[in-house]
Amino acid sequence: MQIIRQSAFARAGLVGNPSDGYHGKTISLIVRNFRAEVVLYEWDELEIIPAQDDHSRFASIADLAADVRLHGYYGGIRLIKAAIKTFHDYCRGRHALHGRNFSIRYASNIPRLVGLAGSSAIVVATLRALMTFYDVAIPRRVLPSLALQVERRELGIGAGLQDRVIQVYEGIVYMDFSPEASQVVDGLECGTYEPLSTHGPLPLYVAYRADASEPTERLHNDLRSRFERGERQVVDAMQRFAELASAAREALQQNDMAMLSRLIDENFDLRRRICPLARDHEAMVETARRAGASAKFAGSGGAIIGTYRDDGGFDRLRTALEAIGCRVLRPDFA
Repeated sequence: MQIIRQSAFARAGLVGNPSDGYHGKTISLIVRNFRAEVVLYEWDELEIIPAQDDHSRFASIADLAADVRLHGYYGGIRLIKAAIKTFHDYCRGRHALHGRNFSIRYASNIPRLVGLAGSSAIVVATLRALMTFYDVAIPRRVLPSLALQVERRELGIGAGLQDRVIQVYEGIVYMDFSPEASQVVDGLECGTYEPLSTHGPLPLYVAYRADASEPTERLHNDLRSRFERGERQVVDAMQRFAELASAAREALQQNDMAMLSRLIDENFDLRRRICPLARDHEAMVETARRAGASAKFAGSGGAIIGTYRDDGGFDRLRTALEAIGCRVLRPDFA
């Protein structure tokens, strides 16, 4: 029996987010320290097997309430079901699918709801497994846009392309979603994506707090409505986020870490001006900055990314952040 295993990794937005959903520009990197894995094999019926995160048994009513406050109401089952439907719809009229059924399950060690793109990792891994099972090739530039449809169209989750692009391309990627850089392919809008080379290892860190989670839709749904109303502060901020990403691309190409650090800090300061932020999330950034590092949100909140000066600076940063309950790591994105 053929057993198909496909993975997708966590990601961290380096500069420019959250402008990806607003025709902006971003730079993001993969975080191989965490992954979602999907296992698929032929079966008599089409079966989706729940994972531990989809559990419905609790020690008490207080335990259930605490779980919902921290993780929301949904696990990965809805993501897989929506990914299967989206794949089916995409293939209709393009690819003939065989009639065999399958069983599919997932597992993930990506920290939940802290802005490291755990949901989109499950979706991308599922689409990869389906492509293998049905022997369907989806162009790499198209796959992130198809993955976005899973959450945005099928589930009504506000999100942008950034997470799906980096999880498909991996490494570190500069993304341009401006109208002039975008193109409709297979009925899906795609940006222009440029993998970046770096001059050796980058002095980057990622830190997160598992007890400070917040669903990404809380941020994106509010920003979307304000942007569509033409709120000047939000519209101008999205343009500036894009400019920061373009400048960060140049800084990386020139190995100018001082400039990159300043751009990371400005990205967060701008975000703080347009978005109400959870105090626990702000405290992570402020603690990192007091320890001598730059810092911004890696996603919607709950995780941060930035630069440090040297090994001693990383040790001071880790000590300071661990004191407020954070886990700190150097992201593996090679």
